[in-house]
Amino acid sequence: MSQLLEMLGCQYPILQGPIGELYDPGMVAAVSEAGAFGVLALGFVSDLEQVKALVGKIRELTDKPFGANLMISMNPNNDRILEILYEAGVRVVTTSGGSPKKIYPKIKEMGMQGLHVTLSAPMAAKSVEAGADGVVVSGTESGGLRTLGPESTNFILIPLTCDMVSAPVVAAGGIADKRGYRAAMALGAQGVQIGTAFLAAEESPACQAWKEAIMQCGDAGTVRVPLGPMAMRAIMNPKLKEMVGQGEDFSKEYNLMNAGQAWRSGDFDLFPAGAGQVSALISKIRPVKDIIQEMVS
Repeated sequence: MSQLLEMLGCQYPILQGPIGELYDPGMVAAVSEAGAFGVLALGFVSDLEQVKALVGKIRELTDKPFGANLMISMNPNNDRILEILYEAGVRVVTTSGGSPKKIYPKIKEMGMQGLHVTLSAPMAAKSVEAGADGVVVSGTESGGLRTLGPESTNFILIPLTCDMVSAPVVAAGGIADKRGYRAAMALGAQGVQIGTAFLAAEESPACQAWKEAIMQCGDAGTVRVPLGPMAMRAIMNPKLKEMVGQGEDFSKEYNLMNAGQAWRSGDFDLFPAGAGQVSALISKIRPVKDIIQEMVS
């Protein structure tokens, strides 16, 4: 058994990628029930009673291991949230969006373990030095928040990171089926994190328009959208296509704080549909269990 599986306690080394405000207990439970590791996105949940309710609902739906994602710089209540998670039996979290130095002392104090999400091999090494028990390396193929600078694809990032750290490495980006899963493992990863493929799953709380945008996305159908000091990978649409190449900053047109509203309603003129390049490989809505079973078959 790999270090990662020992840490997670689940059947398959597959983690659910946390996505914005999609903190649906049913989805997390479905991933865990299928043998993978469900992850509750808590980056935008600061209400402690809401955290308790979400965690409690997951516990009602499954007795399998699950975790949560904490965004370090976005949520002022992370310390208390860690305590709530521990009280509910959660022992592993993923962390992102900030320096791991700010949160890993508390994670260790609680007797928990964590995997920090990074976009480069040097940052992965620094994360382990700061106390992370493993890393999730997110190649440039991935959806979600990105940098504005040059980034590596996972074919480079995974082996490079594995050469630099001795802790478990989880690959994120460009993985939707057994081909991507096997490739990540061949490159040295001990597991994978799945975002876009689960986003388009039957149990996903994403609106139908978002799922359809993923299924209709073709080759080179996503683009990094510059938003001030950062970027987000999103699916091209007519409005976005007109804007690409016309400027270096789209933050006057798109406000990241509107992403949740846009994604719930399907109004992608308000904010484009976030997704990874792997959208081009997704052509139908399937149950989470089917996605996982095909991947590990």
